[in-house]
Amino acid sequence: MSAPGSGPDTGTRENWLDALRVYTRKPVLVITLLGFAAGLPYLLVFSTLTAWLNEEGVSKTAIGFFAWVGLTYSVKVFWSPVVDRLRLPLLTSMLGQRRSWMLLAQTGIAAGLLWMSHLDPQDSLWWIAFAAVLVAFSSSTHDVALDAFRIECAPDEEQGALAAGYILGYRLALLMSGAGALYIAALDNWPLAYQSMALLMGLGMLAVFWSSEPAHNSLEERRRNDALMVDKVMGRPMHLDQRPFWQHHLLGAVICPFLEFFQRYGPATLVFLLFIAVYRLSDITMGIMANPFYLDLGYSKSEIASVAKIFGFFMTIGGAVLCGVLVAKMGILRPLLLGAVCVALTNVLFALMAMTQGGGEPSLLWLGLVISADNLSGGIAITAFIAFLSSLTNRNYTATQYALFSSLMTLPGKFVSGFSGWVVDGWGYAEFFVVASLLGLPAIVLVLWLMRRNDAALLPPSSDQSQA
Repeated sequence: MSAPGSGPDTGTRENWLDALRVYTRKPVLVITLLGFAAGLPYLLVFSTLTAWLNEEGVSKTAIGFFAWVGLTYSVKVFWSPVVDRLRLPLLTSMLGQRRSWMLLAQTGIAAGLLWMSHLDPQDSLWWIAFAAVLVAFSSSTHDVALDAFRIECAPDEEQGALAAGYILGYRLALLMSGAGALYIAALDNWPLAYQSMALLMGLGMLAVFWSSEPAHNSLEERRRNDALMVDKVMGRPMHLDQRPFWQHHLLGAVICPFLEFFQRYGPATLVFLLFIAVYRLSDITMGIMANPFYLDLGYSKSEIASVAKIFGFFMTIGGAVLCGVLVAKMGILRPLLLGAVCVALTNVLFALMAMTQGGGEPSLLWLGLVISADNLSGGIAITAFIAFLSSLTNRNYTATQYALFSSLMTLPGKFVSGFSGWVVDGWGYAEFFVVASLLGLPAIVLVLWLMRRNDAALLPPSSDQSQA
């Protein structure tokens, strides 16, 4: 370090430059492209699809039921062990375990989007639902393979850069499938919008071929690690490595991650799982009706794209950055509470907007205010929540345990949001947003309970648990 008054520390500057160069490395660039492929389908079977259906005159009740398509993201934990260990004929020998599954999933996404683009919502609503399920199933499978690929393709010191690249790619994809699709639909039509999105999946396919398959533990090493985990949980030798092949894989790949989690946290496990299930209930329930709400108030697709998608994108990033600072300064639980409260209050703002903006020329100021609050609070909430989930995960079973958490955090919200259109048709938007706000109360109560109970059970896994 240079002496006081001797000028800038060139060694420190070079260290910063070395740190920044990690973002130019091939693994980070690959993950950015794969993150784009992961994020692209999500809105196309969620809010963008609801805008298309609403414009075609589909009832709000039917639109609400389309939220159940997203349940596939919430149950991916059930087939994550298959993605982790099953070899695909021909593809796995050519590309490897992770890349073969990602390519298969990307092909399914592109095929589903092209299928949807050739269907008429008025005449083929059921077929659109089946195509949307294909897209969502393929996308959730891609998530499982990509999570494992990201962890395995670089050492621990580069995981932060990989995560940053993934988030950037994912958010850019949301911008493209949200604002981009709306712009294309406004300029031409919805089928062209979905065909364009299918074409963009080619970026993910190119990334798969450009990437290198990461190294994996051998079958013998997996058997040995699984056996040690079972012995630790059961408290006595279980000789898992001596059992038949199918028993080893059933116990090691499917059972061990859950046994370890329950053994580590004891009776508090059920409270943690309940909290994970309800934390995002309010904002997921509200999200399915957002675009139909904007359109019914009289906003154009271009206005929604400009304010709700592009401006909202930057507000979400701002909320995430703010939450990162808060977590560093205050820990995880207070930002968790802040996010839960803000999400619930934002739904009250939506209710006020519904009561004041009905009839007449819709106000862009109102739209900007509500969108700012919604995306800022969402950025805070999801960033704090991901930090919390990460602290619960044992790195020996990161993929399966995180698949469990990410599935559970969306399952109740996806199910409840299926009734959102029924509530809107029966009572109205204002009443719906009030109900969505009240759904945030359990999360607030459970965060307060966690803060009161703040003890060793809330800490990340100890160093001996976290070592792969």
